[in-house]
Amino acid sequence: MKIVVVGLGYVGSAMSILLSKDHSVVGVDLDSSKVEKLNKHQVPIKDRMAEEFLRENNVSLKGTKNLSEAILDADLVVLCLPTNYDADKDYFDTSALQHVIETVHREQESLPIVVKSTIPIGFIEDIRGRFESLDIFFSPEFLREGNALRDNLYPSRIIVGSNSLSAVRYSKIMLDAAIDKNVPVLFVGPSEAEAIKLFSNTFLAMRVSFFNELDSF
Repeated sequence: MKIVVVGLGYVGSAMSILLSKDHSVVGVDLDSSKVEKLNKHQVPIKDRMAEEFLRENNVSLKGTKNLSEAILDADLVVLCLPTNYDADKDYFDTSALQHVIETVHREQESLPIVVKSTIPIGFIEDIRGRFESLDIFFSPEFLREGNALRDNLYPSRIIVGSNSLSAVRYSKIMLDAAIDKNVPVLFVGPSEAEAIKLFSNTFLAMRVSFFNELDSF
């Protein structure tokens, strides 16, 4: 299977490396240094386990800045683009995400898309309303920076915001890539999946704040 991962931050880099053992993976990013590292089978971000994984496994992995070229003959696109939250305006900046979705839909209309970026509740339903033929769903990530590959190999859970055929296939791809197979897989609605991710982020932020306050005493 040919899988295209768009965005080579810590989530996208870990996804690219994880899936490149069993699939042909193309990582897409506008950052030339990240693309160059991927083409040399080097890790674009700091992740010790990812470095070991590339040394110990034969992988099919390359990088490019050309999205249109990357999605030719692809079977799946995984979007791991930044959607920074603006606290003052109370919104997620999904402009880059929407641009890539529109490009993929325009050039490869039937290509399934899974969104890993953090998005507001209702985003997927809104996109589906605008592009009725688009096969798109959300699957939240629960990864820690610096340990993203480990968290993919030993996932706490796999949440998929759809029960479509492509969504089921995606869940199998992720489960097959994991070392720990005893993982709960939950198929929910798109808005529920988005809410699960936002609640998880909020809980984590509260937990970090709580322990920081304890350290200050």
